[in-house]
Amino acid sequence: MVNMRSLFVSLLVISMFGTASAQSASNQVSLGDNDYAALNASGALAHYEQALAADPRNFDALWKASRSAVDIGSYSPDNTRRSALFASAEQYARRAIALDANSPEGHFALARALGKTALAQSARSRVKYATAIRSEALECLRHDAAFAGCLHVMGMWNAEVMRLNGITRMIAKNFLGGQVFGTASWANAISYMEKAVAADPRRIVHHLDLAGVYRDTGDKTRARAELQTVLKLPPTDVNDGHYKEEARKSLSSP
Repeated sequence: MVNMRSLFVSLLVISMFGTASAQSASNQVSLGDNDYAALNASGALAHYEQALAADPRNFDALWKASRSAVDIGSYSPDNTRRSALFASAEQYARRAIALDANSPEGHFALARALGKTALAQSARSRVKYATAIRSEALECLRHDAAFAGCLHVMGMWNAEVMRLNGITRMIAKNFLGGQVFGTASWANAISYMEKAVAADPRRIVHHLDLAGVYRDTGDKTRARAELQTVLKLPPTDVNDGHYKEEARKSLSSP
């Protein structure tokens, strides 16, 4: 016969252990958020990964770990480390989506990680990545139409497709399975990027990339205004120093 008292004690211990793990994970996520706000991406990632060690199914820790891994990798001079960070970011994002496919954050994290990985791929692979990036960004916007990060992804998706020469776009569309390339336009690029700026006007990278779209469509006046905004805004992202330097270089070029 089962000893009911022993069974009760065992269940209580298991419950207490689960609660303690959840609290530990929550505390680590909070510490990671503090480091993220302090522009300490490495510290933030370490805390998010500690949260996942305590609770592998913590949704916030997963998508935020993906975000910080991309932040660190974006300007890493070490190609091997950069690729490893982007690969980790992709896996964290996929795990987040598996836990909650209806939250926009997971889809944003995956679109961003795939976008970074795509930069090191062959032309054929880039087409496949571009299709997946667009799909994840649109799914994100389906759940939150004002999600600034995904508006940005879609703006840059349209811009990067339009920056390809006509022959390359034609080959991608007709021979490499990139039929969605036909939906890209400069008008879409401008619209999405302007919406990203409106949704989160303090985020420097939105202004920087909107400036690039204005420049490439011949609107030098508005491009210059966005670049000047980049220099005026206070940093809120670990890579804002890089973005400001890019803006200075753009303003000094003819």
